[in-house]
Amino acid sequence: MPALRAVIFDLDGTLVDSLGDIATAMNHALVQHGLPPHPEDAYLLFVGEGVARLAERATGGAEAALQGEVLATYHAHYDAHLFDRTQPYPGVLAALQALQADGVRLGVLSNKSDDFVKRLAAKLLPGVAFTAVYGERPGIPRKPDPTAALALAAELGVPPGACGFVGDTSVDMDTAKAAGMYGVGVTWGFRTAAELHAHGARAVVFTAEGLLAVLRDADT
Repeated sequence: MPALRAVIFDLDGTLVDSLGDIATAMNHALVQHGLPPHPEDAYLLFVGEGVARLAERATGGAEAALQGEVLATYHAHYDAHLFDRTQPYPGVLAALQALQADGVRLGVLSNKSDDFVKRLAAKLLPGVAFTAVYGERPGIPRKPDPTAALALAAELGVPPGACGFVGDTSVDMDTAKAAGMYGVGVTWGFRTAAELHAHGARAVVFTAEGLLAVLRDADT
């Protein structure tokens, strides 16, 4: 029986590769409002802290009214193109199914808009019985604030110390530390192994198979 009784996963950059669709939608919005687009790789550093911060970074800190207009255009375009290029990372679905077969309870916690998170998880990760899937919601602090993570652990029915937290950015590792969870960083997403280590990852993995092994053998 794995030491971890539950695992919470980030979504973008951890379970699914959504960078292309995010970049395309935001670049569309920027051009529509007379602002310059960015190379897709630039979005590796723009994402992770919610859509408002994405708009702030992409617009170069434009005035709030313009950021709001860009954000509305982005949201409409992204809503219509959510699945154009976004796919699960190799091996992720099999790893989730293996954890589920082990009896580990699974959840998703993202800073992405809640509706988008639920739609992506339902379509791209079929057959995975997540106990709960949450994105950014009004009145609930975003990661790295541990409030949502701790509430999700309670919903999963486990104490924080028996819960893993898997993500691809410093925000996720900071969340894991703040919540007292076992933080595992993945390197196939949007940030580097160095960043994950610097923010206290208990383990850093390079493949979905490696992730499964670490979660099964975690010394909590």
